[in-house]
This record gives sequence, C-alpha cells and structure tokens, in this order.
Amino acid sequence: MARKPGEPADASRDGAPPAAPDDDPLAEIPFEQALAELESIVARMEGGSLSLEDSLAEYRRGAALVARCRRTLADVQQQVRVLEDGLLVPLDVDAPAGGPA
Repeated sequence: MARKPGEPADASRDGAPPAAPDDDPLAEIPFEQALAELESIVARMEGGSLSLEDSLAEYRRGAALVARCRRTLADVQQQVRVLEDGLLVPLDVDAPAGGPA
C-alpha cells in the first residue's frame, strides 16, 4: 500500500519497529527544511480538518521530525562546546583596539 502525503516511510501498519537512526530517511533533510515541514504539520493539525487516520500519520511524521531536529541541535551544541574549549575567550570591551602597548 502506498503511503499518504506526510506519512513517514517507517510508519508501517504491520507493527514493524521504526528504522534505526543510521537508516533514518530524514537524516538527509536539511534542518531548516525539517523545521519548516514540522511547522506545516502543526498548522494542518491545528486546522482541525484532518481525519483521525491522517492526524495520526501527521503526528508520527512530526515526531520523527522533532527527533531529527533534536539530534541536529545536539550535534551542533557539541560542536560549539568543542570550539569554545580554550579557543574562544570572553571579549574585553574595555581593552584598547590595538592591544597592549
């Protein structure tokens, strides 16, 4: 059976577990696109015109998008921590522009 628009590829009706993160089809979607799709899903669900089945499919897709965005944010947060570790120092706004004389 073909999946409906907005339904995640791993939303099987046979009870199979969702795909492992390494096999995540959402991993290739840019963060901004995932966030925009999530906002669109929220708007459709808040609109109240979806059937129960469509709402469930959208919820599953939204949950997968949230998980994907959280993973991306956690990865970026870790990268920032690495960059800050000894490389960045607080800006001293009172220091002269030319440095110490």
